[in-house]
Amino acid sequence: MNTRTLCLGILFFEDMTGYEINKLAAEGRFNHFIETSYGAIYPTLNKLTEEGLVSLRQEANDGKPTRKIYALTETGRDTLFSALQEEPKADIFKSEFLFICLYSHYLNSGYVNTVLNKQLTRLNEGLNRLGSAFEKCEHKGSKFAIGYGVALHRAAINYINSHRHLLDDENEALHDNAAEAAE
Repeated sequence: MNTRTLCLGILFFEDMTGYEINKLAAEGRFNHFIETSYGAIYPTLNKLTEEGLVSLRQEANDGKPTRKIYALTETGRDTLFSALQEEPKADIFKSEFLFICLYSHYLNSGYVNTVLNKQLTRLNEGLNRLGSAFEKCEHKGSKFAIGYGVALHRAAINYINSHRHLLDDENEALHDNAAEAAE
């Protein structure tokens, strides 16, 4: 999947401006699906418009610049559903948090605990956002996708809470060995 398919998918639900699409793709309810950037959305929308997959209309905006509203065309809808028939790639998961955990036994235990607590805070905040979105959702496919995200967040929270002692134990053992070596 790519930025092209993401833009078509966002416009499937409603017409919107490039700014709104950017917000949804970068930090809104569509930011969990593929990696994209603000810089990729507008060129993609221009290309989709040129190809006739998206239409563009302009609306006056009370003394502000004219709003450019993008809408999915019938051909764009067909293209979206054709793209959705392709085998999805394996999920990509990258984590700076886990990279720090990998080296936790070389780091100050107070710092490691701070990192763990901040990760728990981020996961709980994400869980709350997803839970709120789930409550408002009426579409079964959206409920499934959001529910999957909720399950992943809960599993990560449970794992950290159940296994953080492994990092504490390893950190303590390293410091004990260092103290013994110093004697």
